[in-house]
Amino acid sequence: MITDPELDGEWDTAQAAEAAEPLAPRERAAAATARPWLWALGGVVAASAVWAGGLYALGDRMAAPTLSYRATKNLCEDFRAQALTGITGDLHKRPVNQEVGHPALDGAACVLNNNADSRDFAVYVNTALHKKVDPSAEFDVPSVDDLVNVGGLRTEEVPDLGERAVMTSWAGEQGLNLKVLDGGAVFNLRVFAVTFAEKDARPATDSNAVQAALIADMRELMAALKE
Repeated sequence: MITDPELDGEWDTAQAAEAAEPLAPRERAAAATARPWLWALGGVVAASAVWAGGLYALGDRMAAPTLSYRATKNLCEDFRAQALTGITGDLHKRPVNQEVGHPALDGAACVLNNNADSRDFAVYVNTALHKKVDPSAEFDVPSVDDLVNVGGLRTEEVPDLGERAVMTSWAGEQGLNLKVLDGGAVFNLRVFAVTFAEKDARPATDSNAVQAALIADMRELMAALKE
């Protein structure tokens, strides 16, 4: 288990495969045949046609959530990244900020780098406030970009942070992502590092210190956007 500020425990990489059910005999063709759900990646939780039974099974998770956070007008200003700045140096030299408003979702993203010309740390943070459907139903679905582009993902639960939180790492833990579900919102905070060794007068660090900084800065961002 990841503790704040350190990690312990083992990564859970096992994934279960589910076999398809055999076809019914010809003489029972008129009877209903159960077929497995088609699950898609990249945030698409179920196939485009969702039967009434599936809707019933999802229950309250299909209802609009009660939002506990406000939409941000400038995420790069709300996200101060104090803990990460202590490791990487000033991250706000050239921020890139974007927001989108939609009847179903208010989203915002911010990209920060510790060096405007030759960065060795890049930080990406985004927020998504789900106004129509509870996001908990798809929280465990991995990003299709991560699966295709990085692979070898390792994920561990982070206790005592929102309703649920997970830390994912890849590429020898030089890529780290903290994802949090809370109050109808999903937060992602991601770091890409060229190296954790000493570089360009930046002191060496380790992945545990970076993960602790991610958790600390995530807590601060959530507090800043809390209603």
